[in-house]
Amino acid sequence: MYKLSVYMCLLILSTGMHAQPTNTRLDSPEILSDNSVIFRIKAPGASTVQVVGTWAKDFKPVPMVKNDSSMYEVKIGPLASDMYEYRFILDGVPMLDPNNNAVTRDGSIIENRLLVPGPLGDLFAVQDVPHGNVTAVWYQSPTLGSQRKMHVYTPPGYEQGKAKYPVMYLLHGGGGDEEGWLSRGRANYILDNLIAAKQAVPMIVVITNGNPETVAAPLDRPINKASKETPGIGGMATQKFEQSLVNDVIPFIEKNYRVIADADHRAITGFSMGGYQTQNITNNNPTMFKYIGVMSMGLFSSFRNAPNTDYNKDKHVAQLKALVAAKPKYYWIGIGKSDFLFETVTNLRALYDEVGLKYTYRETEGSHTWKEWRLYLSELAPKFFK
Repeated sequence: MYKLSVYMCLLILSTGMHAQPTNTRLDSPEILSDNSVIFRIKAPGASTVQVVGTWAKDFKPVPMVKNDSSMYEVKIGPLASDMYEYRFILDGVPMLDPNNNAVTRDGSIIENRLLVPGPLGDLFAVQDVPHGNVTAVWYQSPTLGSQRKMHVYTPPGYEQGKAKYPVMYLLHGGGGDEEGWLSRGRANYILDNLIAAKQAVPMIVVITNGNPETVAAPLDRPINKASKETPGIGGMATQKFEQSLVNDVIPFIEKNYRVIADADHRAITGFSMGGYQTQNITNNNPTMFKYIGVMSMGLFSSFRNAPNTDYNKDKHVAQLKALVAAKPKYYWIGIGKSDFLFETVTNLRALYDEVGLKYTYRETEGSHTWKEWRLYLSELAPKFFK
């Protein structure tokens, strides 16, 4: 997925580089009745203007056409009902759409948001249904030697009742943080709408910061300032976060929230780095979770180029056999056909077939983007705790 830093976006918007004055507002994006979308920007000083978005698997920029009033526009679509991210490119410089104040953030990436109505787009949108609450929670992590932040979604009615609930632990990918599943993933709205439609059971959702070297978004306060590890892949192989989730996060949640504290009522899922962490946690703790989802991640060893990899297939097979013996109720794997990790998932499935671990496999047309991960969550949540 293309990247656009928060700093660059704010810098370009603050200077109004080649773009319209801040007191001028155009209808952009304009969603037409057939779900085609018109993008517009006033840019009299620009020579070339393009728009690029997640509706295209190759993320190829689309040229915009200039009219007599120095406004550039282009029509895309019709688009399938979904949520998309996009940005403009003015003379080679990326920028946000100044007419659209709906933006999302995932780590250092910030982009505009577009919700196309219909079954999937409506699932990601705010609807007139009972809403759960999302709370930023600080907790102590002796495992990592720091106080850390996570977000906890409690379902509608939690604060007014006494019932106990199952818990889903929801993990993000490399370079992200505990805000990604809310800002770009729309997790709380997905759960609100699924619960209201009685497609998912009411549940608590715990969204953690999976970077062991940083305590909270925006990932600028490393625990060890001398560390050369960066958020995401740099700290992924240490498995420190996995230990912290088991030793610190789960005990905190089960002490401070009304949860059903057993394996039958615990689920865990995550994408990319979070999928790798999901595997590590469940492989090392085979009786802890009965519901497991691995998004866009296969065998970590199959894409690590370091010659001194610590992957041990015999150990892994032994872990998986213990997991098979623990009889998970639902194990799910999802990947896009164009995902750069597709081969790693093929290898993972072959190993699972070899050891007899039963799983449900979901293959989509997309790649390694939030477009897939929102869809996966919307399909997974109804399967948990049923």
